[in-house]
Amino acid sequence: MVVEDEPSIANICQRALTREGFEVEIAVDGIAAQDMIAKRQYDICLIDIRTPKMNGTELYHWLQKKYPQLANQVIFTTGSVLDEKTMTFIEQSGRLFVPKPFTPEELIAVVEKALK
Repeated sequence: MVVEDEPSIANICQRALTREGFEVEIAVDGIAAQDMIAKRQYDICLIDIRTPKMNGTELYHWLQKKYPQLANQVIFTTGSVLDEKTMTFIEQSGRLFVPKPFTPEELIAVVEKALK
């Protein structure tokens, strides 16, 4: 699952990962992701920290409570690498992180790392 509100980035993620043989579903925010997660099992969640309605931090905390196994398979993305609060959260979560902008190759590499 890719949780991303920017259509161009969501499309890049979907194309790159599909080309590698992954099934990809897109959620535009954390609330849409919650609905999808309740209905289907996912191996990995690529979550943008800044999405409308429910941000990536809030979604991650929800996953920790409701779906801890999936919370362990979260990869965060953000363009806010200079935001100290965001970086502290990502570091404390212990989850993988890929800064925007990223190349399809960087995305695939981090997803493969998460699956190991």
